[in-house]
Amino acid sequence: MPGTAFQQRLQDSRPLIMGILNITPDSFSDGGAFLAPEAALEQARTLLAEGADLLDIGGESTRPGADPVPAAVQLQRVLPVIRALRTHLPAACLLSIDTTRSEVADAALTEGVDIVNDVSAATDDPAMLTLLARRDCPVILMHRQGRDSKTMQDNPRYEQTTTEVRDYLLDRARQAERLGIRPEHIILDPGIGFGKRREDNLELMACLTAIVAPGYPVLLGASRKRFMGAICQEEDPKQLVGATVATTVLGVMQGVRIFRVHDVKPNRQAADVTAQILASGKWRGHPGRVVG
Repeated sequence: MPGTAFQQRLQDSRPLIMGILNITPDSFSDGGAFLAPEAALEQARTLLAEGADLLDIGGESTRPGADPVPAAVQLQRVLPVIRALRTHLPAACLLSIDTTRSEVADAALTEGVDIVNDVSAATDDPAMLTLLARRDCPVILMHRQGRDSKTMQDNPRYEQTTTEVRDYLLDRARQAERLGIRPEHIILDPGIGFGKRREDNLELMACLTAIVAPGYPVLLGASRKRFMGAICQEEDPKQLVGATVATTVLGVMQGVRIFRVHDVKPNRQAADVTAQILASGKWRGHPGRVVG
């Protein structure tokens, strides 16, 4: 059954690291690197060796300004890779498909994917939640202001950023439950960098406890994001490893369960050390800010 091993992994106290495997020509920091199944398989092995708990496979860039990719093109990109991973990697390796299209999700699940990661919170395709309920599959529901990736950074505005993001995600989670998705199969993602200004991203990072508090597992995807490059005066996303590690530490301290990253090893180390410090019972610092 899809997601069973993932649910078991979530029961562990150790934070989960999701390694990013973009099968795209135009992703913001690694576009074109892993289009061939052989290259994707090699990268997957590297990510697993560095400590990834699961791999997120995507055939459509969701960077700001990216054009939508038809489902047929996504399938041409990701299905050969999924088949190669399922053939050559251990059966226990967990796979996620990063898509907003039910057609792509359905085919990927048939090929052995465990989880669906939908950056539109299942709003782009009305059939997505019904499919996931029928397939009894875990889903990651992400907040994104704006109609799509191409327009999401066109003047995003919030009155109360964290409250609005949290309430939106809870509304989508309740809709998923109404359509038959089990509550334990729902993961929430505040969507760092998706229809957000720098101040919005910083507030969300400071207030992750508000997203965690309702009880759904939370995923954080801050890896190499542009707002950190602006802070660090660094234009090359690949040089934002240290900045990403800082967000992972903050996330663990505030109860985030899953971290979607490009650079697995440093984030694996940061997550494990932070978790052990918290588990020691000696930490006396403030874990984060809860927004009402």
